[in-house]
Amino acid sequence: MSPESVASPPENASPRAVRRRFDWWQALVRVLASIEAVRDGQVIYVLLAAFSGAGLAVASAQASLGRGDTNWAIGQGAAALFIAFYGANAAGLMSMDRARGVVPRDGWSAVQDGLGVGHRMLLAVLAAVLVVGTLAAGVAGLYWLSGLPKVGPWLFVLVVPATVLLLGLTMLSVVAVIAPLTGPVVWSGASSWQACRALVRLVRERLLQSAVLVGGLSLVTGLTGAATSFMVMAGGRVMAEASIFVLGVDIKPEMLMAGLMGYNVRVVDLTVPADALPYIRAATVGGGVVFALALVLPTVVYLRGVCEVFLALQQADVAEAGVEQA
Repeated sequence: MSPESVASPPENASPRAVRRRFDWWQALVRVLASIEAVRDGQVIYVLLAAFSGAGLAVASAQASLGRGDTNWAIGQGAAALFIAFYGANAAGLMSMDRARGVVPRDGWSAVQDGLGVGHRMLLAVLAAVLVVGTLAAGVAGLYWLSGLPKVGPWLFVLVVPATVLLLGLTMLSVVAVIAPLTGPVVWSGASSWQACRALVRLVRERLLQSAVLVGGLSLVTGLTGAATSFMVMAGGRVMAEASIFVLGVDIKPEMLMAGLMGYNVRVVDLTVPADALPYIRAATVGGGVVFALALVLPTVVYLRGVCEVFLALQQADVAEAGVEQA
């Protein structure tokens, strides 16, 4: 079979069949290539700074709550959410620049731009929550009608398939479109209203493609997280055993590995030698840095991946529009 026969559609193919063809292979390759985001040092730096700041705010909130300062704890908790949300927005903007192949903005510019567009995402998510809440109220109303005497059981025959399909499609739309693609839509420059319209169009026309691509991205992100966890735990175990042997301290290896798992060691065992305490504290701090980095890497891949998913769907729309105009 010649390349011309593969590239050109059959003579009896309808324009709609050609227009609706989706390039699955190219889209999946773009999503799988998002794993290269682990090499993007600037995005990693921004996310690491955001997660570190949020973690510090959470620790301060816990300390305030332990002292009984509830107001301070609430304020510090809100600060943690603020830092994490807008830090992720800044990293998302930088990831979108990389995915689009444009000149990437620096970290400070991304933070400033993230502060200016974060509210758009919140408004789009709020609109989605209102729509889902309205659907939930409608479903509850149908169940209430099904509880009426005599006519209720007959009505329930129609309510069961209708609500199953409606709830299933709603949950799939949230998981495959609303949750992963609200950020990329806003990061591409859309306003709040444009983001709502874009999400509705994606749910109506691209739900299947988005679900498959987001599923592939989940696999890539999960593999990245698993590989990172294995690297950290394997390296941490060797580090702990070697440190105990070389330093000559009599402690359990898990005490030196606690920071790698995100724990803060509080030594209460009186049998721990005094000369080991500085090493335990140092290992906790150093391990916390490694834990934050291990948490950031899958997040970087996910942010780059959702940008690639959105751009792949957008490219398909542009290609279809070109076919229709031709």
